[in-house]
Amino acid sequence: MSALPALTPAADVAAITITPAGPLLGAEIGGVDLRKPLSGDLVAALRAALLKHKVLFFRDQDISYEDHVRFGRYFGELEGHPVTATVPGFPEILHIEGADGTKITAETHPIARPANKWHTDVTFREKPSLAGILRMRKMPPLGGDTLFADTHAIYEDLPPKVKARIAALDAEHDILQSFGYRISDEKRAELARDYPPRTHPVVRTHPETGERHLFVNHVFTTRILGLEPEDSKKLLAYLTDRVKAPEYQVRFRWSPNAIVFWDNRATQHYAILDYWPHDRIVERVTVMGTDVPRR
Repeated sequence: MSALPALTPAADVAAITITPAGPLLGAEIGGVDLRKPLSGDLVAALRAALLKHKVLFFRDQDISYEDHVRFGRYFGELEGHPVTATVPGFPEILHIEGADGTKITAETHPIARPANKWHTDVTFREKPSLAGILRMRKMPPLGGDTLFADTHAIYEDLPPKVKARIAALDAEHDILQSFGYRISDEKRAELARDYPPRTHPVVRTHPETGERHLFVNHVFTTRILGLEPEDSKKLLAYLTDRVKAPEYQVRFRWSPNAIVFWDNRATQHYAILDYWPHDRIVERVTVMGTDVPRR
């Protein structure tokens, strides 16, 4: 029997399906096998879909660690994390268990479950990541869904006087806001030295789409600069609470070997902690950011 002919780039792209998962953001992608190398045209099509839908969902992708790394590298260089554990032998793949790496127990569950975990990843970096690609490794029998929110839509719906107020404001982002309490004094000092607080605009312009996005989050943003402490606290609470409205969200119900690919510049996300005493283990590669956020 002769070998099947290789797909041409045109056929490769024509085979994919893109089905919106919500009215505002999110799309399920079909017709792609992430265990195989992808053509340049298919990578370009997926990148265009990501820019349009902000988060892409893939089902039934039983990929290897090598496949995961290869897929991430189609979209840029990959980066690790200064605190989160990695898969042995694969420093590009984060091993995420429980609440941001904190294993859930009877003692930690009442503390972790009610916490506000909406965030954009690694905004403590000078160049926050471009995207995250998350693979379900071990899922609970029920629960453990992930929510994503569109930060452009959130910004667009702000009252005009709020938009005017925040147009020129900057905010501080600090890794210790999220990770400082769970690490040793020595590690905390190391992080403070290597990852000092960064200043980013409260509203950033997406470098590829030109859309404006609200760019503060509960997990890493510590204060809004140029305001009195109480005013900063109130305004920051108001802005970060806007992400909680369901109208800005899409909810992904995981299935075995599902993969989620999100634009970290355009979204916030929230992993729902409703599955304990069962385990939930996911693995993420992170596409390195290439730009400093600008107004």
